Amino acid sequence: MHVVPSPRVNQLIALLPNKDYKHLLPGLELVSLPLGQMIYEPGVQMEYVYFPIDAIVSLLYVMEDGSSAEIAVVGRDGVVGVALFMGGESTPSQAVVQSAGQAYRLSARHLKEAFHRVGGRRQGILHNLLLRYAQALLTQMAQTAVCNRHHTLDQQLCRWLLLSLDRLPSNQLHMTQELIANMLGVRREGVTEAAGKLQRAGLITYHRGHITVLDREGLEARSCECYAVVKRECDRLIVETPAHHSSTS
Repeated sequence: MHVVPSPRVNQLIALLPNKDYKHLLPGLELVSLPLGQMIYEPGVQMEYVYFPIDAIVSLLYVMEDGSSAEIAVVGRDGVVGVALFMGGESTPSQAVVQSAGQAYRLSARHLKEAFHRVGGRRQGILHNLLLRYAQALLTQMAQTAVCNRHHTLDQQLCRWLLLSLDRLPSNQLHMTQELIANMLGVRREGVTEAAGKLQRAGLITYHRGHITVLDREGLEARSCECYAVVKRECDRLIVETPAHHSSTS
């Protein structure tokens, strides 16, 4: 029997008080996100935001010559389309599904109504959560830029694997080396060599686009400080945010 996942699998939605959640629920629509789907393109006005359940979406910058590099990843920890509630409506980046799965999408109209909804003298909890997430996302983008400039490809791959794992329900990823190379903005041969080192060290297994992480602690030990910085800030801003699920909240 097919089980429909709850929107509360998404970390941001899970933190909403029942009153705010029930207000948001009618506008949430479950959609499938196949691998490689373009969720939004540079300069195009966004119509929806997406709250991933078990999918991962990469935010990319694409150069004029077609080369690209990932600036952030979004999974069940967050939301795709922050420009809609930050006032920009569009961005120069693009969002592409990196790992297939499902997400709940919310129209721009519903989002703006929920974002600006006032309860008493304060704006709703969703408003605060989304702004906190936007700050965590900016930290991830900044740290990715630093990492790509100053750290080895081996360290970058470890960071990328760990960030992806944090946003998936299992220790397995379905990703070709070519796609990883595009995400990191490097040559495929470099990814092949770096992945080979991790496999020989017993940290991962890799076969035909299927990556299984065997030793997470080993990956963390080989990664640079960038992963820890991003995770610590995400935990501070989102995970450690008090949850209020009572109907009286």
